[in-house]
Amino acid sequence: MSRFHFSPTLALAVTVLAASAHAAPPQAPVARGLIVTLKAPADGEREAPRSQRERLRTLAADAGLSTAQAAMPVGQNAHLLHFDQPLTGAALEAAERRMRLNPLVASVEPDVRLQRQAVPNDPYYANGSQWYLRTPADGGPAALNLPPAWSRTTGAPPQIVAVLDGGIAYGHPDLQASLVPGYDLVSDLATSNDGDGRDPDPSDPGDWVTSAEAATASYIGCPAEDSSWHGTFIAGQIAAMTNNGQGIAGVNWGGKVQPVRVSGKCGAWLSDVVAGIRWAAGLPVGGVPANPTPAKVINVSFGGNSTCTPAYQDAINEAAAAGSLVVVASGNENGPLTRPADCAGALGVGAVRQDGLKTYYSNYGANTGIMAPGGPGGRDVGPRLYSTSNAGTRGPGAHIYDTKDGTSFASPLAAGVAALMLSVNPNLTPPEIISRIQSSARPFPNVPGYPTCRVGAPASSACNCTRESCGPGLLDADRALQLAYSPAVTIAPVNGTVAPGATVTLDGRGSTPLQGTSIVSYQWSQVSGPSPAELGTTSGPTLTVTLPVSTYGDWVFRLLVTDSAGRSADNYVTVSTGPNPSAGNSNQNGSGGGSGGGSTGPLWGLGLWALALGAWAARRRK
Repeated sequence: MSRFHFSPTLALAVTVLAASAHAAPPQAPVARGLIVTLKAPADGEREAPRSQRERLRTLAADAGLSTAQAAMPVGQNAHLLHFDQPLTGAALEAAERRMRLNPLVASVEPDVRLQRQAVPNDPYYANGSQWYLRTPADGGPAALNLPPAWSRTTGAPPQIVAVLDGGIAYGHPDLQASLVPGYDLVSDLATSNDGDGRDPDPSDPGDWVTSAEAATASYIGCPAEDSSWHGTFIAGQIAAMTNNGQGIAGVNWGGKVQPVRVSGKCGAWLSDVVAGIRWAAGLPVGGVPANPTPAKVINVSFGGNSTCTPAYQDAINEAAAAGSLVVVASGNENGPLTRPADCAGALGVGAVRQDGLKTYYSNYGANTGIMAPGGPGGRDVGPRLYSTSNAGTRGPGAHIYDTKDGTSFASPLAAGVAALMLSVNPNLTPPEIISRIQSSARPFPNVPGYPTCRVGAPASSACNCTRESCGPGLLDADRALQLAYSPAVTIAPVNGTVAPGATVTLDGRGSTPLQGTSIVSYQWSQVSGPSPAELGTTSGPTLTVTLPVSTYGDWVFRLLVTDSAGRSADNYVTVSTGPNPSAGNSNQNGSGGGSGGGSTGPLWGLGLWALALGAWAARRRK
């Protein structure tokens, strides 16, 4: 088990300020009308303004929109058609659906009021050190897109995330209000370093190993190293006190961290990690009092060099049955996923750099749950991850902030997003959280000059991820929160291009409703394309599309799903034709990864800036 760690002593004076603020619960968007783009005239000629006005007036009347107000131009090709009065919820969705079904319409979206995004005032967020919490336009292609998510919720009501790690350095001013009581489950005295076995005190005494200790049988195979404060770093990533004018911002401003100490000198024993998962989920552990505040999300940044074993799988299954999601680091060996990241029901998180490339160290594969920022690692360049830490090399010292790399620190970012999702919908089950995080993932970018990631192929540098090599995509907090209170719309993927005239099957059967509801309707439509495609039945979970002969281009199709509670969500799929089709046959699944997740899909800008940094050291934990 290895861990990347960088520990310059960035000693900083800190003081305790006000508690974090909380945003209001998410509200349904309110629209004053629909922004509509008309299809070009069939003859291809430029339409006269008067004729266009007549078409727009007829369109508004047919869709039940106001004809008292003239259509207002929006840019070069679109127009705003007003409602008689603002609409929201099911009424807005119905109006949008009616408009999309009109054969004259190329695209439509609601004209909604935009709110200022929640931006924390913590210095290390403000100065760009926490680039990975920003929007992709501000922080880089891999950034988590948290500002619009924070406008939906900052974590109220608070959710508990258990951090199974080395314990916590109590007293850090950016953490002290974010902690709930935990437990020390380290059973081996040589590992514990605190003089006793299991007890209610999960404080971290330090996990250093001296050169003399590394030469003894008790620590065979352990490198000499200073204390890592690994658990303290992860706790800050998830729920540091935020918007308090000091230090860093956490993913979940109002969240709580439950320190569950399972690790000490030289790492953790499997039996202690399994006990930690069970205790954190509220399950019985022999000789230990029951957890009075079970965690709905459990972060585990430990692994091994084998596939999932029964001990891990049973613990994850039991935790899920109790309602707790286990989020785990994928590992830092640049190979296939190993336990527990490859266990069924766990969300395995791999690491990407700021530019969205897979880091040279992250484990990967099609079974990766999601990819999130992990820092470049010492052999690469780019900004690292920043969080709470301690300056002590042996026992605890001054409370500081530090930087690290590794999949250990990609995992808590996903755990924090999962906790935000539970804030807006506490009834989400672990499988529902996973499916929504994956359905809302952003597509991987492709950076010229770098190879494509292929599991098993030698790789000593960063590489371009694909769905087959790195899973569904990049973690997107705002899209995930959109899906937290709506059905998850999933369209099965296709690889490459198809031939002109091919028949393509788009498959939305992977779409899932929230617990206690069912999907009652599917509605497919063509959003764009160089010429109309021939569509089969548009009201089922699959859609058969016959593309025009001798036409190359991209066709975009939309699937709108509505559940029995009246909630709707959509997703988009692009089908491309080319002179050298690469998909293998004429009956394909459509590729997912369009706008994904909400009733409208954002367009993502790309921003890239880089910071040079230093060395890395292989450690015992990920």
